[in-house]
Amino acid sequence: MKNRITTLFDSGKKDVLNVYFTAGYPSLDDTQPILKALEEAGADMVEIGMPYSDPIADGPVIQASSEQALANGMTIRKLLEQLKDIRKEITIPIMLMGYINPVLQYGVEAFVKEIASIGIDGLIFPDLPYAEYNRLYKDVFEAHNVSNIFLITPQTSEERLHKIDASSKGFVYIVSTNSTTGNESKANQDMSSYFDRIQSAGLENPTLIGFNIKDRITFDNACKYSRGAIIGTAFIKSLPKEKKDFKKSIEGFVQKIKG
Repeated sequence: MKNRITTLFDSGKKDVLNVYFTAGYPSLDDTQPILKALEEAGADMVEIGMPYSDPIADGPVIQASSEQALANGMTIRKLLEQLKDIRKEITIPIMLMGYINPVLQYGVEAFVKEIASIGIDGLIFPDLPYAEYNRLYKDVFEAHNVSNIFLITPQTSEERLHKIDASSKGFVYIVSTNSTTGNESKANQDMSSYFDRIQSAGLENPTLIGFNIKDRITFDNACKYSRGAIIGTAFIKSLPKEKKDFKKSIEGFVQKIKG
């Protein structure tokens, strides 16, 4: 069964821009305005971060945005309330990205069922093990047509890569480095051999490259090896903290990336 993610990739779309932002940042009620501005500016997909107190895969910029969002009062329940009517305005694919512990507390089946009813297309949990997903949650995700997006790294073996591909629906998320998001010290490493290996692996699913994609140059380079790229830290840095003219600033940001 198709959802908005699979439909986008089945259309043959290339140079896909997936933008990450943290729900409830800079202010609690900014989630919807940012989402709307991203679609209007030409983002192809969005990844909404569910703030968490111990975000192991996130660099300092996203960590700080999560801390601020939590201080603002953002919770999973609040986010779902903000998104409940979002499909009246937004047509592009929407994913939620976060960590599994708050969702376990909420109840995985209840959570997946609720986000599916809202129109959320996928979930990304960096700390959800592949084996645990397949054993406990895969049937729930598939029953509600929600894609679980797996992350792969330079250490992912060929065998595991193909297992992940076989369990995936939507795309495979290529983590471009061994570091956290936005880690400038790792950003200039030559990862071409790693990307070549994934590109030549014959995966059934398309791929997107994320972590340390920050400008037109890094976006274009990622698109040489995948169907597109994911930008988070650079986007969060670009958001105005005081004057809330999201439409203008986000339009400028997307234009700089996509041209």
